Amino acid sequence: MMDRHDTLLWMKDVIEHMARCQEQLQWSSDGATQSFLAEKLLGDLSECQRLCEQLRAGARSGRPCLASA
Repeated sequence: MMDRHDTLLWMKDVIEHMARCQEQLQWSSDGATQSFLAEKLLGDLSECQRLCEQLRAGARSGRPCLASA
């Protein structure tokens, strides 16, 4: 289980990772590296979406956020 604070911290970490991947992607010229970083960004985006949905569900129900991970 994760409470709202933990969920927000996890989301912050995911967004920071996305920023680092984006910086690397900006300067990469290797197709394999670009593909790898794009896949990482897509995974992070999915995780961020999941966390946002948890926050939204918790706000609607008045219950704390629950994590499935």
